[in-house]
Amino acid sequence: MIVCVCNRISDREIVRHVRAGLGFDDIQLELGVATQCGRCEGCAREVVEQCSRMHPVAALHSAITPTNAAAMS
Repeated sequence: MIVCVCNRISDREIVRHVRAGLGFDDIQLELGVATQCGRCEGCAREVVEQCSRMHPVAALHSAITPTNAAAMS
């Protein structure tokens, strides 16, 4: 399904980026979702939230930074 008509961004593209560990702000920067008219922002954020709940490992992955990763070793 197309989420962002202005930039022709699909829910699949958003899900792929979430699974790679990106959050909404990073996805917005990478894909340009919700940067034109803004009507898709709510839907795009919902897709990110739903995918994050379904794949919590991706959410954990994005929380690990080089600083705290070294501390975890």
